Amino acid sequence: MGYHCYYLLLIYGLVGVSLAFSGVTHAIESDFGGQLSGWTIQYKNQDEWENNTGLRYIPFLTLTHSLDEDTFFDTELSINSYLATDENSDGEHGDIDIYRLWIRYGSPQLEIRAGLQKINFGSAILLRPLMWFDRIDPRDPLQLTEGVYGLLGRYYFLNNANVWIWALLGEDETKGWEIFPSEKDSLEFGGRVQIPLFNGEIAFSYHHRKVDPENQIYPGLLSSESSIPENRFGLDGKWDLGIGLWFEGTLIHQDQELSPLRYKRLINVGVDYTFDLGNGLNVVGEYFTIATSEDILASGEKISISAASVNYPLGLLDNITAIIFYDWDNQDWYRYLRWQREYDIWGFYLMGFWNPDEFNIYQNAQEKSPFAGKGLQLMIVFNH
Repeated sequence: MGYHCYYLLLIYGLVGVSLAFSGVTHAIESDFGGQLSGWTIQYKNQDEWENNTGLRYIPFLTLTHSLDEDTFFDTELSINSYLATDENSDGEHGDIDIYRLWIRYGSPQLEIRAGLQKINFGSAILLRPLMWFDRIDPRDPLQLTEGVYGLLGRYYFLNNANVWIWALLGEDETKGWEIFPSEKDSLEFGGRVQIPLFNGEIAFSYHHRKVDPENQIYPGLLSSESSIPENRFGLDGKWDLGIGLWFEGTLIHQDQELSPLRYKRLINVGVDYTFDLGNGLNVVGEYFTIATSEDILASGEKISISAASVNYPLGLLDNITAIIFYDWDNQDWYRYLRWQREYDIWGFYLMGFWNPDEFNIYQNAQEKSPFAGKGLQLMIVFNH
């Protein structure tokens, strides 16, 4: 199960003892389900046609124990298991790992959750500067992402304002937009304050972590016992003015001597509108930039990407979605088209993509992107 899960077992034990001696006799409600998905991808990359076929199963178990009418404990355990074959690369490969493992205390205004969980927030849709702890790809119909080990507390005020506080365990794998991972087992911490503003909301976020110097470009220049402090500051807001408008930004500072480019800025501005055409045509547009520099406001090295998505429901069961990215610096187009039909327990997805052979949009991609090059993907999903 791994080192990070031992403290979860301790938490489960303490909660179990407290419930046993609480005198509360409410029944524990359980729910078991899962998602089985199979896919096949035929794509052309580097002038070679390749095929990737796979099967994934994510079962989950949730338990809920009501303390009274308004408060409860609940927990979720889910497993991510998959098997895939790629005829032109590394052959057959698969894995079985914990996908979610958390326990939560909840009340009308307070939530405390500990364990392996998903944490995400922000206003942007396609390119998110506040993608700090997840890797959700807007083109993925299943919206799968690895979780983080940590403790999250959220308090909701009656005026819809809310406060988040979290503490995470450092992982030796990247998350979000990170180029280099955190120092393993180090403490990361941060928080978020979100308040209503006119007919929308605005929020400020902060996070601190330590970067592992052994994973830097020049590892020999730094001691393996040292670490690089990193502070992130985020600001985002969203309003409905007849059309949806939002902005989202992150400022990252690394206190290191390896490079003079100690600051990184990620900024997104976006708009969306649903046109009264047929069943309703929804259009989203965003402009996204990443800049690294020596000073906070210096121009530095910059990457600019425009993104747009169009979504149209063909009927009660069918939907079609198109997503386009344009990399202004490399003058590259990224195109994606998806048709989907969804029933209560079945989902069918046919996806086509036409992209550069090297997928350079998401800097945190450690594995080969399934959408690199040109190709088609068929996916069938069964939920129970």
